[in-house]
Amino acid sequence: MNKLKEHRHFVIYKPYGYLSQFVNNQTKRTNKKLLGELYNFPENTMAIGRLDETSEGLLFLTTDGKTSEFIRSAKIEKEYYAQVDGKITSEAVEKLKSGVKIHIEGKKYNTKPCKAHALNKPPLLPERPKKIRDERHGPTSWVSITLREGKFRQVRKMTAVVGFPTLRLVRVRIGNVSIKNLKPGEVIEVNSL
Repeated sequence: MNKLKEHRHFVIYKPYGYLSQFVNNQTKRTNKKLLGELYNFPENTMAIGRLDETSEGLLFLTTDGKTSEFIRSAKIEKEYYAQVDGKITSEAVEKLKSGVKIHIEGKKYNTKPCKAHALNKPPLLPERPKKIRDERHGPTSWVSITLREGKFRQVRKMTAVVGFPTLRLVRVRIGNVSIKNLKPGEVIEVNSL
């Protein structure tokens, strides 16, 4: 009798400076930090969606392709906090909400309408190991952006298009799961995602 293979699922706080992958397929820089350094993940574990090397925050991992496909779908919201260069204006936030034109793989793409609002004060997040910059270079502000899509470097491209380039990007929520009290590098195995 064959037993059905049980899938495993993980919630992690991806730290700044890590790639959202397990194998370094780069030939130039082979000293990259990979997710496998954080935990002894089972074989065939995959990141659900990605965060680029300089982005941080909530990341789901699974051994189940169907779970991965569902979470990457437009049914699940992904919320990001972006620290941007300058004091973001209500006009820029409205543009983000309506959708903006960005470039994906050399082609123009209109982002779908999303939720966005300026944060009145900086969110309570762990210190990032690499300093953003200091006040001498001008003010910064924070904006929350909630998407149901996930194009390559989308949030960074969106804030740049409206005139407020992203300095720090943290994914704080996927669906109903938030990073709450997770610390950078922390991994929690869960029964389901």
